[in-house]
Amino acid sequence: MTTITTIERQAAQAYLRLLESTRAVLTDPQLAPYAGVMLTRPMAEADEALRAAGLAGNEDRLLRLVSSLRDSPSTAWGRAG
Repeated sequence: MTTITTIERQAAQAYLRLLESTRAVLTDPQLAPYAGVMLTRPMAEADEALRAAGLAGNEDRLLRLVSSLRDSPSTAWGRAG
């Protein structure tokens, strides 16, 4: 089991929010042309959170944390922290 600090959890959650936002924008033909504008804030949030947690450039650790969050039935990944 992966032990997750609060700051790592926040970073993984920001990354997941970015993924979900990207999926939502790019699958809507009316929104897709505005993807750059609409995703600016989630990208900035994820970048800041990853840097703060020391995960920028550490994709292996980030993906293990994300996997751990997604596998955890007791955690709503977008809401807990």
